[in-house]
This record gives sequence, structure tokens and C-alpha cells, in this order.
Amino acid sequence: MPSHVFADRPAPQPPERGDVDALITRTRRLRGDVDAVRRDAVADDDDLQGRWQRALCDLAVHHLDDLGAHLGQLKEGLPQEPLEPFEDGLAAYEADNAQSTGSLLSRVGSAEWNLLTDEVSWSDELYQILGRSPRSGPMSLDELPSIVFAEDQAQLTAMVTDCLVDGRPIDGEFRMVRTDGRVRTVHMMGEPVLDSDGSTASMWAVLRDVSELRRSQRAVFESRDSLQRRQHFAQTEHRLAVELQEAVLPPWRGSLQFPLDGPAALDVAAHYLPSANSALIGGDWYDALQLPGGESLLSVGDLTGHGVTATSAMAMLLGALKGMAVAGIRPGPLMEHLNQLLETSAQPALGSAVCCRYDPASRTLSWAQAGHPAPLLFRNGTGRALTPPDGVLLGATSGAVYEQAEVELLPGDLLVLHTDGLTRTSAAGDGDTDRLLALAARFTEARDAQECVRAVIEEFGEDDRSDDACVMVARIGT
Repeated sequence: MPSHVFADRPAPQPPERGDVDALITRTRRLRGDVDAVRRDAVADDDDLQGRWQRALCDLAVHHLDDLGAHLGQLKEGLPQEPLEPFEDGLAAYEADNAQSTGSLLSRVGSAEWNLLTDEVSWSDELYQILGRSPRSGPMSLDELPSIVFAEDQAQLTAMVTDCLVDGRPIDGEFRMVRTDGRVRTVHMMGEPVLDSDGSTASMWAVLRDVSELRRSQRAVFESRDSLQRRQHFAQTEHRLAVELQEAVLPPWRGSLQFPLDGPAALDVAAHYLPSANSALIGGDWYDALQLPGGESLLSVGDLTGHGVTATSAMAMLLGALKGMAVAGIRPGPLMEHLNQLLETSAQPALGSAVCCRYDPASRTLSWAQAGHPAPLLFRNGTGRALTPPDGVLLGATSGAVYEQAEVELLPGDLLVLHTDGLTRTSAAGDGDTDRLLALAARFTEARDAQECVRAVIEEFGEDDRSDDACVMVARIGT
């Protein structure tokens, strides 16, 4: 149906055919490119970013389909019969949408209500949009609100009244229920048609089914909001994990002396190295503590997982370890208690650890391990890994027994304790301790433990590690 125009409005000039053809070609190509991206987009429920990308592509496809269909109608003029859908891709797309009402052009209809004769005329497409049989005839303006949602009836009535009484254009949406029970969203645009006296003679309108378009827009907004909420949650969790880690790890920087005097004192230094993905804050720890009676505690460990869960479990475990060490529990039994603690924790986890107790009076190192890399002993310019006593991962099995080993240290000996993330660059790879052992010459030349730690950082600090790591160096005084 040709739209009515006011008498003083100039008639638009039709566009050149070549210009429209060029626009159709460009739209067709762009639509194909967007549809290819849409098919490749991940739509798993757990991938919020993929869902957001897919929703954006759906929305873009809707807009391009509409643009292509309108350009086709502009090129051909007013169709006598419904046009074919815009390209084969559109037909396939509509087949995927169970609530589609047909081709894009069938989702746009027109109507005119004559106020002088009470005649009403609807296009065939409008009957399809509203789900009304042509045999039932068109609906008057008084009948139209009967199919509209109760919440939207006042809006529709106000639009129609403003148009008829004040001559205002109509531009709004309302939801309606078809006779087949489908709920559709319809966008209505129209304006009054004036007679020679300037009075409203009739009202014409174009009604468009925008249900799928609004669905795509909602999907974009909802997936975007979900993605933003998850990102905000991840940022908050990361900040809390960093703060908790900083609160738990020893506050000292540089070297420590355990005990503060004596020829057999330990010179200790340590460092934490983040993973290549700085967002992953794990459960790695290191700690050194002077115990009652002059002995010293050295420990490093690693809990599975990342974020606040891992760091909070690490804080619990490290607190228990230090408390039991101060109470005089030896490394072997201490590991058994830690294993029981993880097993009965509200948030079970697996962990590896090595716990050493050094007696400066006898220069004896007593130690136990739970599925952890053994300490490396450097002496006289060479290094080797200590033979580990038996010990399974913490939290892996009930009633595990952890053996304890002892080794006598000599003046000038150097111990390196580390978590496996230091020498392992991939989740499935094994640690490369040979690179650590190759630092023996640099350790020999180092003036103190802190300088040894710097050498380790220079060697491993630039690695693309898949996990965070800790390293601790302890050197026996001469």
C-alpha cells in the first residue's frame, strides 16, 4: 500500500538502479561475512564471552537481513506478491528460528483506518503478523487493544489518540498475543492523513514484527551483563587473593639470619614468582621461622587451584604448620597432621610440601616431604638433590605416613627449596632441575643468600611459566 503524504510534501525521487544494485551487493557480502563469524562463534553456556559474541552476530544478521530486504523492495518497487527471502542464507537462518513468521517482508504490514467512512484496510502481511484470518476482516482502532498485553494497552491508546486528536506521528511498540498463542512484539509507525480543511480524515500505519530483533538485542544485553559481572567478580577475587597472599607470606625482604649469631647460623632469602598469567594467583608459599630452643624452620609448598580458595587454604595450612613446628612436632609427624587437616577441610584440596628443621648446634637438617621436589644441596661447587623420604601428596589419602630423613650440613653448604612451578613451563611437563644445578658456580661466587636468589630469578624469571612458584635459599655460615 503506498503511504499517504501531506499535500505540501514533495514526492521523493526514486534512486538510480545502479546505486541500489551496488548497495545490495555490498550488503550481501557483508551479511555473508557476519554469518560466517556467527557460525564460528562459541555458544557454550560456560563461555560468556562466546555467548556475547554470538548474540552480537545474531543481532547484526537481523539488521543486515532487514537492510537487504528493504533494498530489494526499493529496487523492484511495490511487490504484487510476497518477495523471496534475501538470499539462501536468510532462508536457512529463518529455518533455525522456530518462532519466525516467514520472510522478512512478511513481517512488515500496513493499515489504514478511515475516520469518515469507518472503512479499514489491511495488507496481507499484517494479517500474517497479527495471526488473524483475512476472512475475519481487519480490526477497528477500538478492537485493536483487545489483542494487546494489558500493560501495553494504555500506551497504544495514547499513541492513537495523540495521532487523531493532535496530529502527532505514531512511533512505538507493543506486545500482542496471536490467535495461535504466540507472543509477538510489534513496532508501529504512522501518521494522520488530513483533508482539505486540515482535519484528520484517516490514519495510516506500518506495523513491523520486531520480536526476533528484540530477542537478539536482549541476548546481547544479557550476555554482556553476565560477562561484565563475571569479569567484575574475577577482578574482585584476584584482588582478594593478592591481598591474602601478601598478608600470609613473610613480610621480610632480603636476607635473614637464623639464629642471629653463631658460626652455624642460616642465611636465608626467598622470592615469589608469579605465573605468566598474572591473573592466576595460586597456593604457593615459603616460610622461615626461628623456633624455641634455637632451631629454624624452613618450608615451601604448593596447593592445587587458584584464587581466593587456594590462597585461603594455603593460609590455613601454613598457619597450622608454623603452630605445630613451634609446639615441637618434628617434620614427619607434622606432615601427617597436615594431611589430616586437608582431608577434613571444608574445601578439600591437594598439596605438596617440604618441611625442614635445622639444628645449628649439630648442623643437622631433619626434613620430610609430601609429593614435593626434594631440596637441592650445593657443596664445593656442585649440586645434587637430596634423597627424599617417602611421602604422598597432602590430602591424597587417609592415614598416610610420612618418613623423615636427616642430613648433616657443613659450613658453606647451600640449600635450595622450591616449588615445581619454578622449573616447569607447562602443566604437563616435568621440572628441569638441571638448570638449577647448573647455577652452582654462581652460588659459590655469591656473597649471601639474597644474591643466590637473584641468580635464580635471572635464570627463571623470564620463563613463560604456567603456574606461580617460590624459591628459598639457605646457606650455612662458615
